[in-house]
Amino acid sequence: MVSIRDPVQLGKMFSINYVFTFWKALVILIPPLLLALLPILMPSSEIRCAYVIAVMAVYWMTEAIPMSVTALIPIFAFPLLGVMSTQETCIVYLNRTNMLFLGGLMVAVAVEHCNLHKRIALLVILHVGQSPRRLMGGFMFTAMFLSMWISNTATCAMMVPIVYAILQEVYRTHQQKSLQDPLKDTLLPSNLNERENENTNACALETGLDIEAMELENKVQDNAETEDLQPPNDECRAIRDMCFISVACASNIGGTGCLTGTGPNLVLNGILQGSFSEPTGLNFATWLLFNVPPMLICTFLSWLWLQALFLGVGKNARGHLNTEEAKSMKRMIRKKFDELGKMSYQEGTVLVLFILLVFLWMFRAPEFMPGWAKIFKDYFGKSVSDATPVMFVVFLLFILPARLPNCLCFRDPNDSSPPTSSPACLTWQAIHEKLPWGVIILLGGGFAMAKAAQTSGLSLWLGELLKTLGSIDKVGIMFIVCIMAACVSNVASNTATASIFLPVIKDLSLGLEINPLYLMLSVTIVCSYAFILPVATPPNAIVFNASGMKTKEMMRAGVVMNIVCLLVIIIFVNTLGVVMFDLNDFPAWTNSTI
Repeated sequence: MVSIRDPVQLGKMFSINYVFTFWKALVILIPPLLLALLPILMPSSEIRCAYVIAVMAVYWMTEAIPMSVTALIPIFAFPLLGVMSTQETCIVYLNRTNMLFLGGLMVAVAVEHCNLHKRIALLVILHVGQSPRRLMGGFMFTAMFLSMWISNTATCAMMVPIVYAILQEVYRTHQQKSLQDPLKDTLLPSNLNERENENTNACALETGLDIEAMELENKVQDNAETEDLQPPNDECRAIRDMCFISVACASNIGGTGCLTGTGPNLVLNGILQGSFSEPTGLNFATWLLFNVPPMLICTFLSWLWLQALFLGVGKNARGHLNTEEAKSMKRMIRKKFDELGKMSYQEGTVLVLFILLVFLWMFRAPEFMPGWAKIFKDYFGKSVSDATPVMFVVFLLFILPARLPNCLCFRDPNDSSPPTSSPACLTWQAIHEKLPWGVIILLGGGFAMAKAAQTSGLSLWLGELLKTLGSIDKVGIMFIVCIMAACVSNVASNTATASIFLPVIKDLSLGLEINPLYLMLSVTIVCSYAFILPVATPPNAIVFNASGMKTKEMMRAGVVMNIVCLLVIIIFVNTLGVVMFDLNDFPAWTNSTI
């Protein structure tokens, strides 16, 4: 027990070390107490809702409490403060958007479970080329494509071992070159006539050096088999940092290309479906048509920028391989691909079902033509959302066998073994181990915040308050909100950032009579552009820990990429977005509020 009369002990209690030691406890306790003044001084439903949202925003940005646990706060806070009932709050945690996300995650787990994603990755890398620049392009294209359909965290975690194995081959190549270069200098005297006169001594010297070189190369190979090689020089360190950063960036960018690719996309979809009863024009097909072009452009520009930053351009550019080095690299990649063997029956089944799912999503309600969902609605009078086809495919994954059964017409006539059954393409154990359940709760918390803001009247209050921005051009407003979202998403989860920003952006758009998609679409995409800090996204953290790079390297690369990608999406929203979604006009569906 510390005596209050002992100033030395009291000083230690309130020192910087104590503050840093117990910072989580201070963040958990102090913000709710300070913010509690708002509902006390202004006791209204809107302010009580704002109080809960503000506390959740602090917890999400600081991560003093696990993010999924913070997302559970509305279940007890909104009913106790009279904002929404428990029934109204809980029901949004498993709405159709969250069921869509759950189904998408299960399909992604099936792809991982059968190693189909690894086969796709190695196949692409094998055919793009073997120079560091081409390899980085292969890494980025593969990570971008896979993260459109499966979690960017899972994509990055799968790519890191592949990148690491290829980098080990790059290190061995550079070590062998460093052994050979000094030998060449020794074996090539400037005076050629002197070498001809001393042919016998030169031959003896050459033989001895060749033996020494072989011994050193054998040592390098022996060390490579027993322990991990480290970058032998600055060029290899630059290639290492470039390749790992490229994987994280492509994983983050790729998630923007598909509606189910990342959390912010689903937050936007959930808010639109929960706010407006009429179609907004944004669905799976239109999302792909609009977002794939900027996704490809951002990935390409990132590829160019990382080359220029780490390898240089022009005559002083680094990272070139000769023919023999390229062949050696290709042999190594081919060996890893061959180790996977032929495509299994399970991989083929998962691939076919995955293509079927994309087809069902694309043509459910494509807007430009009647979709298959219209047939069911006309016949039964009930609408069908994207969650229906994904859960149908998940059901098939759980019942279709992972291999052909050893019975009936599938049985080999020469096989005398007893018939055996086959496990399904997807098992519940795989779901239990690999599915990120916390993300589903996190999305539910964001939907609860949006619903409470609308029910309590906070939306209308914010809309009136934000009308003061009406004097600014809408392009200027877009720049402001996008920069704010980009800054926050680099220090907080992109899903949490979208959950905080998008309800406010929706109310701002309605208050200023701007098409809500104009601002909401750009902010949603920008939330995924978090390239600067290792803590910004899980892919950033994965590659930072795996590579051993310095934080300043990621920051130096990420700042420019953030700016470039932000400008790209703003340009696309004001060009292609205007054409596709008629963003210059205030749409009629904004009057169909739920």
